[in-house]
Formats: sequence, structure tokens, C-alpha cells
Amino acid sequence: MHIHILGICGTFMGGVAALARATGHKVTGCDRNVYPPMSTQLKELGIDIHEGVDADQLKIDPDCVVVGNVMSRGVDVVEAMLKNDHRYTSGPQWLAENVLYDRHVIAIAGTHGKTTTASMLAWILEDAGLEPGFLIGGIPANFGMSARFGKSRFFVVEADEYDTAFFDKRAKFVHYRPRTLVLNNLEFDHADIYKDMDAILWQFHQLMRMVPSDGEIIVNGGDENLTRLIDMGCWTPVQTFGTGDDTDWVARFGDKVERHIGIRSPSGAAAETRWGMGGIHNLENALAAVAAAVSVGVTFERAVEALSRFEGVRRRMERTATVADIAIYDDFAHHPTAIYKTIAAIRHRYPGHRVIVAMEPRSNTMKLGVHNDALADSLKEADLIWMYRPDDMGDGFDASLESLGGKLSLHADYDQLVNDMSKKVLGGDQVIFMSNGGFGSARQTLTALLQRTRST
Repeated sequence: MHIHILGICGTFMGGVAALARATGHKVTGCDRNVYPPMSTQLKELGIDIHEGVDADQLKIDPDCVVVGNVMSRGVDVVEAMLKNDHRYTSGPQWLAENVLYDRHVIAIAGTHGKTTTASMLAWILEDAGLEPGFLIGGIPANFGMSARFGKSRFFVVEADEYDTAFFDKRAKFVHYRPRTLVLNNLEFDHADIYKDMDAILWQFHQLMRMVPSDGEIIVNGGDENLTRLIDMGCWTPVQTFGTGDDTDWVARFGDKVERHIGIRSPSGAAAETRWGMGGIHNLENALAAVAAAVSVGVTFERAVEALSRFEGVRRRMERTATVADIAIYDDFAHHPTAIYKTIAAIRHRYPGHRVIVAMEPRSNTMKLGVHNDALADSLKEADLIWMYRPDDMGDGFDASLESLGGKLSLHADYDQLVNDMSKKVLGGDQVIFMSNGGFGSARQTLTALLQRTRST
């Protein structure tokens, strides 16, 4: 079958493309922006990519068009697809019907930590010899790819609550029908899709309705919104996790610099391992991954020990360079909670060092001003902040940052931002670029500039 994917260069749709190719289909696709690393990965799989969203591309007459949620009515290729009666479906629907239908699906859901938790879980299962399939919204360093069909009945999927397609406004995750469900946390987000927290809770409630009674739900026991969700109705056994003493699964750091972690299972068994990540949030992610792995048959000790070999996820506090003792990180944080936790984790891991943040607000929720009241507080523990200001930021954005005072530098030009940073960063600084997009290659530009001017 020939499948043509609209919006193929997004992480999710690119993963769908890789899975379709792995199952023997001919795959082509299109996107408005075709650039590495996704374009390179897809071309290496023999997938031809058309740059643009024009109608003529459908003259290839594919058997099925798979539509990404970046596509909307009025886009030429979408209008041609509808007018000419092409068979079409959404990415999540195609995934459910062609990959997940006969698998033990382990879904990782929640506002934060989905990518890291899913990556940890896939690695634990791989380390235990289970060869899982996976589709993750990032690239786990242990695998070097965001999607794999796998050789076992287990499939790990990052379960996103964003809408499915222009013709299906349900959350993507309702298509996945998991047998094991991890719920990391729940906050208001995606203000362009959901009007309030109740609307998000309702979508998560639909997900809960699909988990069978002999499945497992693994939930952050310290999250009030998840408690509300469980109270809306739950028909599946629940295990809780957290860093306190009142949950079924408990985790602790074993030393002040977070190089070791200890985990206690519901039976009271305990295990420790070396640890290469930082932050309470990542400790919770690891705990959830261990609990999910044990629920599908991995031994507790093996699951914990596998974490010592977990190499992280690209763009999740990924240290991309060190120049003249200046550490530079790439991070996906774009929600105030994630921003705050990332800064706190770096400060704790490198005491006595300045934490420098460069941020690009790109999410629709941020642009709508929903996070204005929380953004400055999430950044206040940074020593210096460079903020890129897109032209389409809503009213009140600048005013919301006034409390940051002289530590904030606001720029409407990427090059000006980088040039200013390059003059003020010092040896020992921990420099974090935060964006859910490309940030105009500012991180790469700063790295190259420092290599020219600071390297000895």
C-alpha cells in the first residue's frame, strides 16, 4: 500500500512514517518545513518528502492519505484530498489500526515528562531483552530513533492529549487503548484546544475508560488533578508513585549531588543504582518507568539497574557542548512548571555555578498569554535570562516579565540575542536554551561564536 503523510516532518508523524515503512508500505509525505534531523532520518528509510502543501502532489494517487494535526481546512493539499475523494485517516487512527491493535500498549500520559518516561521505559524493556516497539516524541539516546516496530508484543507510546486532526478533535491518546497507563502529572495546557482544566480532565477520563480491568494504572500520588481524575471513575487497579512515604512506589536520591537513586517497591523491596540525570521530576519519571516495567514482568532489580545505563533524551536537558568551561544545554521546556524544574535541577546539580537561561516562547498557550502570571516566577531562580520575543506575543507579555528586573534581556532578533549573550557568559556558567522549536539556531550560533572567541 502507498501511504502519503501530510505533515511528515513532525516527530509524531515522522514516527508513524517510520513504522509504516517498517511494516512494508511505500511511504511518501510532505511538510511546509523540511529540515534535519527528521528529514535526514526519513530519507535514510527511503521515504521521499515533498516540500510544500500544494495540491499537485496528490497526482501520485496514494492508496491512503494520513493527515497530521498541523493540517487544516483551506490548505491546498487538504482541499484536494477532500475534493477528489482520497481515502484518508489521522496519524493516531492509522497507528491504532495498523500497529497497536494486537499489542500490549503501555501509554505514557500527562502534561510533563512523557518523552523522558517513555524513553526510560523503552530502554528498561530493551535492557531486559524484551525488544519493545515504541513511538516517542523525542529521540532516546540509547536507540537513536523516535520510533521502532519492535519484535515483542509490548509497545510503548507517548500519549499526547493534543487534538487528533482537523476532522477529529478528540485527544490523540483515545485511539491507543492502553493496557498499562502511566499518568505523570496534569496541569492546564494547550489553551488553543481546551478552554479550562475541566475540559482536559474530561479527555483524560475518556482515556481511563479504555484501560481494561486486568490492566494497570500507575499514577503520581502527589498530583491533585490526577486525584480528581481518578475520582471521576476508574475501573482498573491503581498503583501510586512519588518521593514521599505515602505512595506504593517511592524513590529517593542517595546523595546530595543526585548521582545515586534508591527505589522501594510496593512489597517493601529496595534497590539502588547509579544515576546520570538530575532533578526531582526526572526521579519521578524514572520511578514511573520502573513501576510500568515491573507491571509487565521485568524483575524489580533488573528494572532499577537498567537506569544506570540510560543515556537520556535529545533536547531534554541535553548537554550539547562545553566551550571554555561554559556548559551549553538544549531543553524542550516551554511550560512554567517545566521551566522552573529544569532550572532547579541544574542549580542543585552544579552548586556555586551561575544558571543562564535563553528562552523562546513558541507554544500557542504561551502566545495566548495563559502563562503570563506564572512565567516570571518560573524564571526567577536563573541568574541571567535572555528572552526572544516573537512578534505575535499577546498583550501583557512584556509587562508580565517586569519583576525579573535587570537579570532579563529581551530581544526580537536571534543574532542580537546571541551576540549579547556571548559578551556576558563566563567560565563555569550552565547555559540552557529552552524552546519547543528551533530557536533560530541560536544555541548552535552561540556555541560556534564561543569556539571562535573563547577556545584556547
